[in-house]
Amino acid sequence: MGRTSDARSKILSAAQSLIELRGYSALGVAEICKAAGVPKGSFYYFFESKEALALAVLAEQWAAQRRDWDRVLRSDQEPLLRLRQLFEETAAAQRAGQATCGTVSGCMFGNLTLELSNQTEAIRERLQEIFDAQVDMVEEVISAALERGDVTVTATRDAARSVVAQLEGQVLFAKLYNNTAPLDALWLNCLALLGVRTPGVGVAAV
Repeated sequence: MGRTSDARSKILSAAQSLIELRGYSALGVAEICKAAGVPKGSFYYFFESKEALALAVLAEQWAAQRRDWDRVLRSDQEPLLRLRQLFEETAAAQRAGQATCGTVSGCMFGNLTLELSNQTEAIRERLQEIFDAQVDMVEEVISAALERGDVTVTATRDAARSVVAQLEGQVLFAKLYNNTAPLDALWLNCLALLGVRTPGVGVAAV
């Protein structure tokens, strides 16, 4: 039982690393199994197809990211400070990845949206669920900031979508140019998107 569980986790870990480096479509099952150090038969024991593997990779990646977003966005800090911390940790993760492998890996969800969302409805739906969950979490923070009078935007759902889109877009530019400098604009752009008052206590503190 220990070996089978270990094989599945090895396949997922190898797939995540390879997808981040090269994308998904060009990968073959044999290459994934070789990187994982498991026989090819193990792949089909756990995953009926590459699509099933992609869905499992998305689930693992989102579970990990959601824990981080929960920790940051549902902390006791003032709402705007939570958003700033989210941007800072996102930028730090991209810079760490670049330092390790020489390239900015970008966001797996954004990368797979561009690569796979027109190819399989199951993956499209899963990515939609993930981004909707991100928007939900950001909207909670914006609503809290609105209650405090820290922002002037009132269409909190639209604002949350704009913040998430800005985050994804700047990460995409960082990947495209292999340069994390675009991530430096996240905070000021967010303040403009939310119509932050001049300056509230939360903004002055940073």
